[in-house]
Amino acid sequence: MAAPTKKNMETGQAFDSNAMTLTRFVLQEQRKFKHATGDLSQLLNCIQTAIKAIASAVRKAGIAKLHGIAGDINVQGEEVKKLDVLSNELFINMLKSSYTTALLVSEENENVIEVELERQGKYVVCFDPLDGSSNIDCLVSIGSIFAIYRRQTEGEPTIQDALQPGNKIVAAGYALYGSATAIVLSLGAGVNGFTYDPAIGEFILTDPNMRVPEKGKIYSINEGYASDWDAGVFGYIAAKKDPSKGKPYGARYVGSMVADVHRTIKYGGIFIYPATKSAPNGKLRLMYECNPMAFLMTQAGGLASDGRIDILDIVPQKIHERSPIFLGSKQDVEEALSYVQAAQK
Repeated sequence: MAAPTKKNMETGQAFDSNAMTLTRFVLQEQRKFKHATGDLSQLLNCIQTAIKAIASAVRKAGIAKLHGIAGDINVQGEEVKKLDVLSNELFINMLKSSYTTALLVSEENENVIEVELERQGKYVVCFDPLDGSSNIDCLVSIGSIFAIYRRQTEGEPTIQDALQPGNKIVAAGYALYGSATAIVLSLGAGVNGFTYDPAIGEFILTDPNMRVPEKGKIYSINEGYASDWDAGVFGYIAAKKDPSKGKPYGARYVGSMVADVHRTIKYGGIFIYPATKSAPNGKLRLMYECNPMAFLMTQAGGLASDGRIDILDIVPQKIHERSPIFLGSKQDVEEALSYVQAAQK
């Protein structure tokens, strides 16, 4: 009898001896561009290392007393958690040490971070090191979000290198720290999902060529602010609940953008964080929340809009600019926008 070649002899579980790891995938994609220098692969490898370290910290946050307040207030006026501080430092240190970045934009830092001249490269990275951090203490899924751009100027980098519209993104992705740790990534040719295998310390391709359904059955919005919505948003959500207009949609809202968007990509539907009377420009930040998520959703076959134009066409005026967002399945977003635009006439 032939010896089992792909069986773990102790557990009897299948063992893939030819696993497509994230590193291998990125190197494979790099080969498609004959003038590629390998800098983007190096940068993504450093981001992957930061995500592994944050995932480890998230897993033992309670034991290591990483919950609670660090005592600082970030630029958004929010109290900074200890895990936020650690995650931000990990991202900054790994991005600088990749020797591929010139400017960094973080949710936690008021100003653009300029990389030291001797370590500068050709990329700009905008990131939210720990999205949904208010959920840390109750163990709800949280994540990291990033978008990568090429510098547009020669010589010393300027803030204009960072203030690029989302349609200039080279690569974007997010990490989700949930029941497993996952990275969802797009290099501009579709969206692929990777799940962390702690046995080998690598992210393995588990969701190739992710596509959001054309239409879903779920809407995701914080209904606690319903009294603040404009008429278009209110009318759309009312329609999704009305049995006379078809089978009502299910309501799902985690309050962690990464978790809500990940579910939307997987199952379809719509995620909305609209402008309100108290936040007329919306709440989510354009450069490191809306843009990377819009890029991923668009690459997966969905749509993303601020209610007027595509998110990716907005030219940011400041690094912490906010924007309303409607993103998800193509038909659902189009329907929501029809209500919003009709109410504006």
